[in-house]
This record gives sequence, structure tokens and C-alpha cells, in this order.
Amino acid sequence: MTKKTRRLEYKVVELSTVTDKDLEEAINATVRDGWTLDGIHFAMREASRRPAMAFILFTKEVEDQG
Repeated sequence: MTKKTRRLEYKVVELSTVTDKDLEEAINATVRDGWTLDGIHFAMREASRRPAMAFILFTKEVEDQG
């Protein structure tokens, strides 16, 4: 008998243009593919309040056949 185990898989989406529309599009497209939003990290510029980049983190549970 084969035992199925579940593991967590991760996905990172990198955005170099950080606007509300770009974030929404990236999040909605990835969630539609079955991923769950886990968090967002911003890389800031010293001279600006606007982020230079965003890293959007997603997770998904997948089954392993063991």
C-alpha cells in the first residue's frame, strides 16, 4: 500500500514595478492557479517612499506518492 504524504510548496513572484494594479494582477493570477497568498515583502529605495521591488510569497499543499 502506498502512503501519500502532503508537503508545502512555495512560489515567489518578483515585481520590479510596484503599483496597486501590478500587485492585484500578480496576486489574482497566482491565486487562480491554486496558490495561497502567504505574504508580501518590499525592497525600499533610500531616497524614496515608493518600494523599488516587491516579492509576493505563495504556498500550496501538494501530495507526494511515497
